[in-house]
Amino acid sequence: RVKPCVCIWPWVMEGEEATLEISGVVEYFKGSLSSQYTAETLSEAVAAIHTLLKLIKDSKAGTIAGIRADIKTATELLTKSTVEKVSVSSGCELFLRFITLTSLDDTNFQDLKRLLTERGNEYLQRVANSRQKIAHVANPFIRDGTTILIHSRSRVVLRLLQEAAGCKKRIKVFITASTTDDSGKMMQSILERSQIPSKVILDAAVGFIMQKVDFVIVGAEGVAESGGIINKIGTYQIAVMAKELKKPFYVVAESYKFVRMFPLNQDDLPNLERYRSLDTDYDSHPSIDYTPPHYITLLFTDLGVLTPSAISDELIKLYY
Repeated sequence: RVKPCVCIWPWVMEGEEATLEISGVVEYFKGSLSSQYTAETLSEAVAAIHTLLKLIKDSKAGTIAGIRADIKTATELLTKSTVEKVSVSSGCELFLRFITLTSLDDTNFQDLKRLLTERGNEYLQRVANSRQKIAHVANPFIRDGTTILIHSRSRVVLRLLQEAAGCKKRIKVFITASTTDDSGKMMQSILERSQIPSKVILDAAVGFIMQKVDFVIVGAEGVAESGGIINKIGTYQIAVMAKELKKPFYVVAESYKFVRMFPLNQDDLPNLERYRSLDTDYDSHPSIDYTPPHYITLLFTDLGVLTPSAISDELIKLYY
């Protein structure tokens, strides 16, 4: 079997770390993603959560309110510094919610800080294990001899395909090129190392190739309250074609990507998250799009297999 991903922070093990302050959170965050290994296996949201945990440990704030303020400031800085703004913002917000969702009545501030750190480590470990949980939940839906269409590069989709291949299932994968950053070719390179047969297709060839596949699997940068998803540009049109040709359209996404947003169309996505830069004039190209829930068959998450209509209930459980 293909070995499951293990939660390892290789940049932490190189020696004693310097104290992290607000001014250094972006540099620390980007440093955690600097190696090829972490870039391929570690999502930016998880790296951001680890950065916040480090900030809590090193915080010089003397009150819980001060630590909360530091986390919120760091979250804003991290969100602005990354392309994956939706997932980073959501992951950090849920992290803050999780660590403070406990009794903070202890009068000893150092004990409270220790409690926050323990809760943070628990949340980080839960997040790190979510990809493997999703692969375990979704694997039965992939049968031997299946042909699958995937979009761009997704770490959780990759883990699922590795899980299926590790169960000796013969699968064939078509990958959209995603020419905005050639991430489709990057995904193919990783699949080749996992000995999974794959072929990169033109983004414009999705309609042509759709009749040859059994279903579509995509990741998500964010899962909205409506059950729709926010993901790499091109996801929406793939979902529309899959619906027209009656092909199942599956989404694999970690629960920390559940966001309190309710977009009705593409224009409801904030420009800060829709574009890679602040240049949003006619010549700009959006980096993400919104796929409405009625195009989605099922969502495979670390919380289980969900229908789009079930997402709002799960969001309530996460935040309240």
